[in-house]
Amino acid sequence: MRVLSGTKPTGDSLHLGNYFGALRQFVALQEQHAEALYFIADYHSMTTIRDAEQRRRYTLSVALDYLAAGLNPERAILFRQSDIPEVCELTWLLSSVTPMGMLERAHAYKAAMDRGESVDHGLFTYPVLMAADILLYHADLVPVGQDQKQHIEMTRDMAQRFNHAYDCEALVLPEPYIMKDSAIVPGTDGQKMSKSYDNTIAMFAGKKQIKKSVMGIVTDSNGVDEPKDPAAPIFQLWNLFSGVDDQKAMAERARAGGLGYGEVKKDLLERILDFFSEMRLRREQFESRPDDVEAILRQGAEKARAMAAPVLEGCRLAAGLGS
Repeated sequence: MRVLSGTKPTGDSLHLGNYFGALRQFVALQEQHAEALYFIADYHSMTTIRDAEQRRRYTLSVALDYLAAGLNPERAILFRQSDIPEVCELTWLLSSVTPMGMLERAHAYKAAMDRGESVDHGLFTYPVLMAADILLYHADLVPVGQDQKQHIEMTRDMAQRFNHAYDCEALVLPEPYIMKDSAIVPGTDGQKMSKSYDNTIAMFAGKKQIKKSVMGIVTDSNGVDEPKDPAAPIFQLWNLFSGVDDQKAMAERARAGGLGYGEVKKDLLERILDFFSEMRLRREQFESRPDDVEAILRQGAEKARAMAAPVLEGCRLAAGLGS
């Protein structure tokens, strides 16, 4: 069984949504499946980042965050997307069988259009590159949240179209692996936590920055003595760092009144800092050895390319490309 997923480098640290939504599950999956591949999607970042040094810094940051969270290079393959040139060729092969209507239905494209943004070709064809990322390695399972199933459905559709067009079975259809313990984490403004909304709490930012983010969590105007909604975003975030008994006790206090949001935020801040303290130390150790991190990425790319080469060659032969 082969599992694959990727993370787009968009900041100096992954955030709580990345960790509780995916990263902690990735670390667990490396022990449960024979092969696990995780890539840093630096090609995908080109739709939003136009600064080369910034992209390199963000890419290294994702690698550090993965390693700090417990990804073991001996158990899983970690690599940079741009170290696999085969992915660009497969993207073109898939583009030739992908209808415009499918791309126009993609969530990211529709959301950008609804916001009145200027959409470039990279964003419009984003799902094709994403499909190539998955199909290039004959991935069996792709870990996703419930809200990301469309990516896998589109990938399967493209694979089927290519196989049908060339009467072959060159591409394996992946299955979505819905992570049951994956959390949809609210951001500081109550929407889903996302760099796009500028509402994140970074895992490994400095204490001052994390404090600023936590204290900036939007709450209602209820006073200390008034009852609070235990389902409000501030309590959803607090629950990520507490056990079931503590959650029940906090919910009772919230409903009863007498609990101030400031108290909850201060406690949440301490819990966040404590939760990530050991990971932060590991991250600092890896950060002090950049050559070792680079070696991990390059070795991962070598392993990934060895898997990708026969898949691409099969597609080329089926399509009548090359000699």
